[in-house]
Amino acid sequence: MNADSQPLQVRSPSVPRPDHVRSPAVARWHTALRTVAVLNVILLTVTAIAVSEQLAAQGRADGTLRLQVLLCALYTLGCAYRSLLPVYDIPRLVLVDSRFSSVMVGRSVATIAEAAFAAQWALILHEMAQQTHDPFVGVVSVILVPLIVLAQCCCWYSVLTTSQRGHIFENSIWGALAALVAICIAWIGPHQFPYLYSQVISWCVGGAAYAVFMLIYDVPMYRSRWRADQAGGRQYLTLAQGAADVWRRWTVTRRWEDWKSEVLWMTLYFTVGVWVSISLIHASVALQAH
Repeated sequence: MNADSQPLQVRSPSVPRPDHVRSPAVARWHTALRTVAVLNVILLTVTAIAVSEQLAAQGRADGTLRLQVLLCALYTLGCAYRSLLPVYDIPRLVLVDSRFSSVMVGRSVATIAEAAFAAQWALILHEMAQQTHDPFVGVVSVILVPLIVLAQCCCWYSVLTTSQRGHIFENSIWGALAALVAICIAWIGPHQFPYLYSQVISWCVGGAAYAVFMLIYDVPMYRSRWRADQAGGRQYLTLAQGAADVWRRWTVTRRWEDWKSEVLWMTLYFTVGVWVSISLIHASVALQAH
């Protein structure tokens, strides 16, 4: 029986696993995440200083650009935090035995970071829509953040109740929005922004690839987990029970078997996701300059 299909019980804060083993693969993965997190924070800091100096030299106080930097900081620092203290939400698994590893803290940090990342994209699309006078892209820029808030609500439902059904809807929304962003950029046309041509092409390809990944891998994975739980007669928590559970219980494990399903998406999320976030600052600088 895997971790997701075990019946959950509210226990004391740290629950050592009886088969607790330090996997070298998990240790290397955690070290890599922490190293990249530090490098990403340094990259963010250098970028923020460069933008601030540029605005000061030009005598400008660009609110949109400063907001991009702030949102990127929220996302980058959120990913750094979660790289230091990885959490596997529904089975309440953690790598570091700490109150700061609790699912409530980790999921709250993730919620803020993901909303900030969505807001970055909304700002970029808004700037593009203004420059091209495209109403379709303008509408998408407005609905982007509310739909991510809806996705976060679905995620919290799953985390609290331990039902994977919310994750099915959450990841479907993320995939659909990634495809929509790629469509918007392609709709406007990379030729409209020759000074951002390589970035725009990368966004289109990356958005399409992410949408396909969610469609053929992520959403089916959560659907299969939910069906397995249903077939096994899993008893889900109420929202109130879940709220208590995410504060009070976590299980420390460093076994590869427990983390292998999370390694790919967490690694991409905390690395490529941050690099895209930082690239949005540079894109905003270019858009403001033109």
